[in-house]
Amino acid sequence: MHPSSYPLEPNEADRLQVQQAVETYVQSFLRQLPSLPAFIASPVKGAGLLESPFEEHPGHIEEALRLLQTEVNEPGITAASGGHLGYIPGGGLYYSGLGDYLAAVTNKYAGIFFAAPGAVRMENMLLRWMAGMIGFPAQAVGNLTSGGSIATLIALATARDAQGIKSRQIPDAVVYLTEHAHHCLDKALRIAGLGECPLRYVAMDTQYRMDPKALEKAVIADKAAGLTPWLVIASAGTTDVGAIDPLPALAQIARQHRLWFHVDAAYGGFFALAASGKEKLTGIEAADSVVMDPHKGLFIPYGLGAVLIKNAEQTAATHHYQANYMQDALSATQELSPADLSPELSKHFRGLRLWLPLKLHGVAAFREALEEKLTLAQYAYDQLRQHPAFEVPVAPELSVVIFRYLPAAGLEANEFNQNLIKAVQSDGRVFLSSTLLNGVFMLRLAILSFRTHQDTIDLALEILLEKAQQLEQSHKEEK
Repeated sequence: MHPSSYPLEPNEADRLQVQQAVETYVQSFLRQLPSLPAFIASPVKGAGLLESPFEEHPGHIEEALRLLQTEVNEPGITAASGGHLGYIPGGGLYYSGLGDYLAAVTNKYAGIFFAAPGAVRMENMLLRWMAGMIGFPAQAVGNLTSGGSIATLIALATARDAQGIKSRQIPDAVVYLTEHAHHCLDKALRIAGLGECPLRYVAMDTQYRMDPKALEKAVIADKAAGLTPWLVIASAGTTDVGAIDPLPALAQIARQHRLWFHVDAAYGGFFALAASGKEKLTGIEAADSVVMDPHKGLFIPYGLGAVLIKNAEQTAATHHYQANYMQDALSATQELSPADLSPELSKHFRGLRLWLPLKLHGVAAFREALEEKLTLAQYAYDQLRQHPAFEVPVAPELSVVIFRYLPAAGLEANEFNQNLIKAVQSDGRVFLSSTLLNGVFMLRLAILSFRTHQDTIDLALEILLEKAQQLEQSHKEEK
């Protein structure tokens, strides 16, 4: 049996041949990236993969890379492009890719301190660095997750137990948030067994931030009705408009009424690294739990979120497990094990994809890149406001800019902007997205790629005007 499995261990020459082909592909991709479309609307959507089934015998790396190029990397959004201005982009740092490569080849199991003390120390070191960034105490704990959804689940499950919410209380246990809270929060509540909790969607101000007076009024009313308020969820960078809820005022209300205060800073949290961003996030240090995604604000490839929780004992009590086969691990206690602080047991060594670029680039490079994104958002906002055909109802707090085009008389604005976003996406040079604000169809610039600079924003604005004028001209010709 042994000889038939030996090919799974290629020799050094074979490894280097494949590695060289892969690196050649990567370098070619990076060279071409500035000129690649940010979006390609492919009619087949990668279906060519299905025409190349797995075979019994070895294939060639050249054919595999060809399929990767044509069926995976070309169609859809080029998420590594600086022209990706649609959904909250991350970027995809090259050194992060090398970190993932090293983590995969060395294959450290990063779930238990006993099994990989250095890997766990690295991840906990990164979490302590993040905690210090937002003003959390040294004894706070956290976890590097696959993204904001699992990070949110960890936080809300911990909050449930810390607040003593039992199954019989759930129909009366009230949660407070806004309609702009990310949908992963509702999903996490449901998965954590809290789907029957009454949700109070608190009123927002004109800039789509939670109204503290409305929150306090709702909490008092629910208490008077015999219900159990227990959780306030604030946003530090909403997906729709990038709004930051008034964190200091909300924290005070939560503290006064003994509610768990959770801040969803998956998008906005790492702006605390930048001087101007840190000021905007004042009050986040008062939260009981915070979610922040390195694969957003630190430009890491998709697959790295983080949760930070002040109540270390409760976090461990909610997520800890023990089995007889793990008894050897009990002897190593210098660091908390990630497997005891999250639902995950099998744990990818995620920390290396962040640690390596921080070591090789230095923190200042990230700080300056974040400052640039804040500046670019303000620049785009100012440019749009100067043009009479654009309506820009929300001043950007972070790096999302919301706007719409007001077409000539006789054209319905919602329909026109739907056609405008389709035209921009079909053009492909940049990718923008859309949303609805109170039934109004709005366009979004989400600026968070480290490859996005002023020339990218200028190009996006140029394309918007070009496509809008073409649509108006077509309407005139049809009449």
